Amino acid sequence: MERSQAKKIILWVLSPIMLLAGIALIASFLLAGRLDSTATNSEDPGGFNVPRLETTQGNEETTQVGPEDKTLKLTVPAMSRIEDDEVPSTDGGDEGALKKFAAIHLEGTGFPWQDEANVYIAGHRLGFPNTESWLTFWDMDKVAVGDEVFVTDAEGTEYTYKVFKDFTVGPSDTSVTDPEPGKNILTLQTCTLPDYSQRLVIQAELTDTAEKAA
Repeated sequence: MERSQAKKIILWVLSPIMLLAGIALIASFLLAGRLDSTATNSEDPGGFNVPRLETTQGNEETTQVGPEDKTLKLTVPAMSRIEDDEVPSTDGGDEGALKKFAAIHLEGTGFPWQDEANVYIAGHRLGFPNTESWLTFWDMDKVAVGDEVFVTDAEGTEYTYKVFKDFTVGPSDTSVTDPEPGKNILTLQTCTLPDYSQRLVIQAELTDTAEKAA
């Protein structure tokens, strides 16, 4: 009887503490999705710092081999919110695009139709509530080596990539945008949790190209 009463007293004491902890967790999650957790090129650890590039992969002539419209579509079966999502090509400081779209293709990096390129795509881990950016790359940590990722260009050609590497890098590391000699690779980037201070990166290699049927 005494043991039962003791359990009730402990539960009575812990209940408000657990409630407050839950409220704090939800509040921190929602606040993290505000302006201070967006993708930026600042030193603020609240941003996941999309690399700022001074050079481009390949010349303009090489880039123009592909479709005139450089918009891509991205599908990651291992991620719940990335299916045939439109990905524009723009710079990492384009907050408008980072809110409007699930992800961006980093301007200055390669395209899937190039023989040797690093197709660099970045998306928010949290993003902005009530926008396309909200939680788009939240579960990118679920993507594993061996998983497939699909990119489609504006003409309907589908490029299949197989993941071969996942790792984290610091916010000032631009080496993750470099191409690998003799390969066409895809790089996906978002921020790490819980402090957003690092980049979570996944890289995949092109394994198949399927052109749209005539």
